[in-house]
Amino acid sequence: MVDSRTAPGTAPLLSVAEVEALARRAHAGQKDKAGAPYAGHLAAVADGVRRRGGSPEQIAAAWLHDAVEDGALSRSWLAGAALSPATKDMIIAVTKRPGEPVEAYTARILATPGALLVKESDLAHNADPARLAVLDAATRERLTAKYARVRELLGLA
Repeated sequence: MVDSRTAPGTAPLLSVAEVEALARRAHAGQKDKAGAPYAGHLAAVADGVRRRGGSPEQIAAAWLHDAVEDGALSRSWLAGAALSPATKDMIIAVTKRPGEPVEAYTARILATPGALLVKESDLAHNADPARLAVLDAATRERLTAKYARVRELLGLA
């Protein structure tokens, strides 16, 4: 992701490896709903984007897709980060806002170039039957319905 076209006097963009390390540090100690280290989810989403042919910018966005939403990194940090505008836009697009209707959230993802692939990979990992199997039945059913609705609104159903 380092861009040799960076203007003189500006910092080069973070590489995907640097973004991965940053995401792992930012989410250190965080667990997912099943109690597993959260970095496993980030790695799975980034790998899913990579396997689906995503660009380095999309892979970087995958590593950071939950960082602002979870409060691991702030919006002001993101604004000043050595990331491409496209990567920043994708991260903001997939960041849910408090009280935001799912229709507005999914419309923002669809309107942001590259963000749909990041969200598709996120949903694929979140809805993985093996991940859902360790949750209680009520949580599993609630999340399955939630993910199906988002997939439908994104045209991924």
